[in-house]
Amino acid sequence: MTTAIGTIGSQMSSEGHWFHPVEPSPDASIRLFLLPHAGSGAIIYRDWERLLPPDISPQAVTLPGRHNRREEETYENFWPLLEALHEAVLNDLDDRPFAFFGHCLGAQLAFRLAIRMEEEGGPVPAMVGMSGWSPVGFFKPTEEQSRMPEPELVEWIKKLGSFPAEVYDNPEMLALVVPALRSDLRVAGDYDDDGAGVSCPLASYGGRSDPLQEAPDAMTHWAGRTPSYLGHNEYEGGHFYIDTHAQAVTAHFAHRLQRTVATAVS
Repeated sequence: MTTAIGTIGSQMSSEGHWFHPVEPSPDASIRLFLLPHAGSGAIIYRDWERLLPPDISPQAVTLPGRHNRREEETYENFWPLLEALHEAVLNDLDDRPFAFFGHCLGAQLAFRLAIRMEEEGGPVPAMVGMSGWSPVGFFKPTEEQSRMPEPELVEWIKKLGSFPAEVYDNPEMLALVVPALRSDLRVAGDYDDDGAGVSCPLASYGGRSDPLQEAPDAMTHWAGRTPSYLGHNEYEGGHFYIDTHAQAVTAHFAHRLQRTVATAVS
């Protein structure tokens, strides 16, 4: 894991870039922005470029305060971060259709980003994939939890399986991970659901034994947030089911995205 994080960091060309790779594939007809969970970055989507079909070009979001952006100040409030991300995406778009996929905090950001873009009346995503989070019935971090002593915080994320085992015994790696995680927990806790929805299609994904899903019917609430709900897919595993089921998730999401885009242009 240490090597992988270092590799990702070295591959990201210049400081300040929100997306990895910086440029989308010129040969792809669809773009896909991938938003990571709290404390992480592009590393969680490292296999997606290989797993997705060549007509879909993935770019993973790197938030300030991690990887090649670790010298930048992290955000600790949801709406300023959303504003900055919105600007970054708008500045990066071309004339190709695009979609969002997010896991946990990434799903929160992807959902509100789609709402914001629809409200503005400009370019909007063709589809949004929501993983490991729902606006109703999911764990919401508190300010106190974001400020837990490091041993308690590390024990908590260890139980969730947030990072590979070797990270927890590596003080250098923890020094990179923990501050970003604390900030992201504050960001996630700053968000309050207002019942808003989108008109674009949504597909949801989750782990059957996700400990952060506090209500058994949490993921059913997505059906009321869009007139074009594409259903919920569930996989064996906990909150980080996505690590072991990346192939199945990418295949399902890509198929739905391709079909959605084809329908829109026909």
